Amino acid sequence: MLAENTTAVGRNHSVALMPLVDNIFKQSSLTPAQIDRIVVAQGPGSYTGLRIGITTAKTLAYSLDKELVGVSSLAVLAAGVQDVNSVIVPVFDARRGNVFAGGYVWQNGQLVNRISDQHISFAALCRQLPDRQVCFVGADAQRFEAEMKQNLTPGTYRIGGAETLVPRAFNLGQLGRFADPVNVNDFVPNYLRLTQAETQWLAQNPKEKDNNGAYVKKI
Repeated sequence: MLAENTTAVGRNHSVALMPLVDNIFKQSSLTPAQIDRIVVAQGPGSYTGLRIGITTAKTLAYSLDKELVGVSSLAVLAAGVQDVNSVIVPVFDARRGNVFAGGYVWQNGQLVNRISDQHISFAALCRQLPDRQVCFVGADAQRFEAEMKQNLTPGTYRIGGAETLVPRAFNLGQLGRFADPVNVNDFVPNYLRLTQAETQWLAQNPKEKDNNGAYVKKI
């Protein structure tokens, strides 16, 4: 690692992102032309944050003629836990008792997805967890501690420490280092649930329910 800047600021992404990118180049003494690829978290996450991050990554990749790679935001969070004996469950609060979550394990030094990333109620998520040690990670995990006690056997789960609260840019880069690059023009966020625009559009066009495709790209 030559340079890293991880921030948990929840607002003003559009204002703060490019100065942070510029600062990373200054810290690493690299020029944009010297990098090989751009790796970005594809989602799930906040609609606005994902759109800003992915639009910035696509613009940089296109203008610099560099490879672009998308990585699951949940996988980036899970990669902060180096525990080969647990199922690592990254959690983002999706409101109304729901979460964005998945299940990951380490195998032969690689992070492997065992429970698909999904938008699901926390209680239903608990029913999908295997009968082995589980480690919940992410700043939102503690909000569901009461549900953990209700739905899981004591001693079979734990919540990760402070170092697992936010995704690290370094882990994002490591996961995307050997992944296959994507087509810049076709790359869109993976929200894991319908956006408000999609919900409203489908309400007005019910016949398109099974044929709406990638709404963001379509519009």
